[in-house]
Amino acid sequence: MIKLIKSTFYKEAETKGRLVRFIQSARQLSFGEECKKFERGFARYQGRKHCVFVNSGSSANLTLIQALLNLGMIKRGDRVGFSAITWSTNIMPLLQLGLKVAPIDIELDTLNISSRTLEKCLGKYSIKMLFLTNALGFCGDVDEIQRICREKNILLFEDNCESLGTVYQGKKLGNFGIASTYSFYVGHHMSTIEGGVVCTDNKELAQMLKLVRAHGWDRNLDAPEQGLLKKKFRITSDFYDRFTFYDVGYNLRPTEIQGFIGNYQLRYINEITRKRNKNFLTLAASLYAQQDKYYPIHFDHVDFVSNFAFPLICRSKAIRDALIKKCKGKIEIRPIVGGDMTKQPFFRKYVGSSAYLPTGSNASLVHAQGLYFGNNPELTREEIKTLLEVFK
Repeated sequence: MIKLIKSTFYKEAETKGRLVRFIQSARQLSFGEECKKFERGFARYQGRKHCVFVNSGSSANLTLIQALLNLGMIKRGDRVGFSAITWSTNIMPLLQLGLKVAPIDIELDTLNISSRTLEKCLGKYSIKMLFLTNALGFCGDVDEIQRICREKNILLFEDNCESLGTVYQGKKLGNFGIASTYSFYVGHHMSTIEGGVVCTDNKELAQMLKLVRAHGWDRNLDAPEQGLLKKKFRITSDFYDRFTFYDVGYNLRPTEIQGFIGNYQLRYINEITRKRNKNFLTLAASLYAQQDKYYPIHFDHVDFVSNFAFPLICRSKAIRDALIKKCKGKIEIRPIVGGDMTKQPFFRKYVGSSAYLPTGSNASLVHAQGLYFGNNPELTREEIKTLLEVFK
């Protein structure tokens, strides 16, 4: 069977060998220097000033939302717009932390929010924040979305878990909002087994993210930042200073094992994204030309597509269902991300019908008629040939 992903890491045997030697020689395996080194390395790769490493991409979303609340950048009861085609743990932290949500439909030819669908949402809702998902390595007109958000004082944040390495108008996705989140789960562009980060250029936000990650204390802050907090809160006791909790936090710290793997995998990240791009272009040239069978996906506005998985939106449910049967035992396939989130049971339980997308939405069509199969850097020519045969 052609799996979504073949290995735990890129160059798995080599990585595991190095990991075993690291574990045997490491002085500690809780959060330490390897994690800090990875934060610096990923910040350089992404082109951001700050990177905060946490134990999963879902935790990255939770950490970010809690940090924004702690800083007063948003408050409970504010409404947040989100991409209707996304993952559950983009929305769950919003609900858990007392925010209202507004689903925004996607464009069928990019699978992403556009300025048009954002403006349509703004005609119905007043939102304080937009949590944009850059789905599957694609994007809409993010520059125009950014402009609208600035004009209307809407805080823009990006979930870039599925678009690591994609470049739009000369800039990597994940660098258009105030901050962006990433996942390094096994199936993603780069794996640390479990792990995620938040990237930002905002120093105050980065400091709060570190507090939220670790119980609300200052343990992982630099000495000058610790000193400012102690002065602000008049902490003078040498006995209690390391056990003072400055704001609401959790324990979302990664381990040195994840940090080491991340540092080792970073050396291959450009090779990984190049291979994903090459695979995607080969598949797209054939499959997206079949417009009688599939809705076309447009990506000519994107400089470099770092594709996460290859999506097909079938012209009918019958075509999609036939492909599911055809792939059984041969090719691992899945729905497009998590499908239309407004159709998920948790959303219907905690949000209700007032926020459902209207009948006939693009997200609903993707939910009913879409699927994707894996695009990973270890696909062989023979496997690509099989994929083309099955889906043609």
